[in-house]
Amino acid sequence: MKFVDEASIKVQAGNGGHGCVSFRREKYVPFGGPNGGDGGDGGSVYLQGDEELNTLVDFRYGSTFRAQRGGDGMGKNRTGKKGDHLTIPVPLGTVVKDGDTGEQIGDLVQPKQRLLVAKGGFHGLGNTRFKSSTNRAPRQTTKGSEGDSRKLQMELKVLADVGLLGMPNAGKSTLISTVSAARPRIADYPFTTLHPHLGVVSVGLHQSFVMADIPGLIEGASEGTGLGMQFLKHLSRTRLLLHLVDIAPPDEHHDPADDIATLTRELEKYSIDLASRERWLVFNKTDLLLPEQGQARYEQLIKRLNWEGPVFMISAVKAEGTAELCSHIMTFMQHHEKDTTTTR
Repeated sequence: MKFVDEASIKVQAGNGGHGCVSFRREKYVPFGGPNGGDGGDGGSVYLQGDEELNTLVDFRYGSTFRAQRGGDGMGKNRTGKKGDHLTIPVPLGTVVKDGDTGEQIGDLVQPKQRLLVAKGGFHGLGNTRFKSSTNRAPRQTTKGSEGDSRKLQMELKVLADVGLLGMPNAGKSTLISTVSAARPRIADYPFTTLHPHLGVVSVGLHQSFVMADIPGLIEGASEGTGLGMQFLKHLSRTRLLLHLVDIAPPDEHHDPADDIATLTRELEKYSIDLASRERWLVFNKTDLLLPEQGQARYEQLIKRLNWEGPVFMISAVKAEGTAELCSHIMTFMQHHEKDTTTTR
């Protein structure tokens, strides 16, 4: 299925039904009187979070969604039928904004969470409502009001606990396929990953977290070069970032320390908040080096970078060190959850 993370739609709530002008006409009843009923309210439009969806592909053509109009009032004081509400399912993590003003309307992050985006029109009043001691045969009614109409801009930000960052071919897709059931495309050329992938990593009984893989970043990404920058928004909800680095680059022109510095700069240009988030270094492809070579390069890089955060050495393709990495992530998640609960 094609991945779509932005979409524009138009929603139209139903108009309210009109009030009715009617009078009693019954045999042997000399004095009739008004008996026109009210109209029905128009249906409203709601968006609802659906955990079965993971893309906005259903909205890629900018469709218009309309709720049902309220029925008109009828004689014998019969009220018009209310218009049915329209509920539109969207993926969890969908941010909804007004298409004209850019104002954020809501953020759907929970299953079955509903968001009112267009309210139905109010019903019109029938002539019975206007009966009085001085006006016994009113012919006055009101029309139902129009339902809301608006353009919506929807943006999907995937829900994940851990986000993978790295240059193209750093091994992000290999890692997520090794530790989870996700099966992204893997190849030995840049930009194999074209859109985000999510994988659930199970560490133990009732212990798991969600990992997100996005396309790789390159220098100049903040100016639009490459693919990864447009998907960085998907990491905005993550608690932890794993910065994957190829510790055994294919030639001398690729310096892991320079790659780390380049990605850090691009991250800061995109979002200071994202750049300041908890980030761990993960040196990948250790299987391409002898143990003593890997250790020497590890010490050299840490010294050059003056890195003070957690650092891990793994081989994603051979699943070496990945279990230890996932165990540390799970511990971090549990502590983070406790801290969050304490501060509430």
